[in-house]
Amino acid sequence: MDKKSFRKSCLGDLKRISHKKFYIEDKLIARSIECLVKEKKPKSILVYLPMKIEVDLKNMMNDYRSKCKIFVPFIVKESFKMIKYRLPLTRNMYGIYESPKSHMKIKDVDMIIVPVVGVDGDCKRVGFGKGMYDRFFEKLIKKPTVVFVQRKKCVTKDIVTDSYDIEADFYITPKETIFRGRKYDNRNNHCSWRSTSRW
Repeated sequence: MDKKSFRKSCLGDLKRISHKKFYIEDKLIARSIECLVKEKKPKSILVYLPMKIEVDLKNMMNDYRSKCKIFVPFIVKESFKMIKYRLPLTRNMYGIYESPKSHMKIKDVDMIIVPVVGVDGDCKRVGFGKGMYDRFFEKLIKKPTVVFVQRKKCVTKDIVTDSYDIEADFYITPKETIFRGRKYDNRNNHCSWRSTSRW
């Protein structure tokens, strides 16, 4: 198993998920993130604006705008910078929505929520292969809490990532949240942790 073949397999699984399930699954993931936010109490969160196969967290983002600073990515060349989440949203050259451009220079964030295509045995991210998050992460002065989200769990015990790929503190799917050798069932007992194996 290598990164390319693993990515292809995971993308196939994600594209086969019924659109009818999106709302319920995204809501379960958003609820789990809310539990995490209550525990970690971040003052600022970077959240992506989703493509079709990615978890849609816009409702959660709107709810949290009055509680903490919400930032979103704004693509610049081969990476992106953080800008304040504001309306109206417009599509960029990749078809991804963005907030209006800002000249503010924001260097730190407490929590970053990242969409993944898959996760390997080192808890590292396999994305779409453009490396934007990796380049962005290198520029941060302090390491934020890193939260991976995905509509369907797609992991391999093999190590397919590179040294520069982002590693998760938490990996959240509709069914479970995994972190540092523990997980909890997102469907039944929210915010109540229990021990288990890493995956």
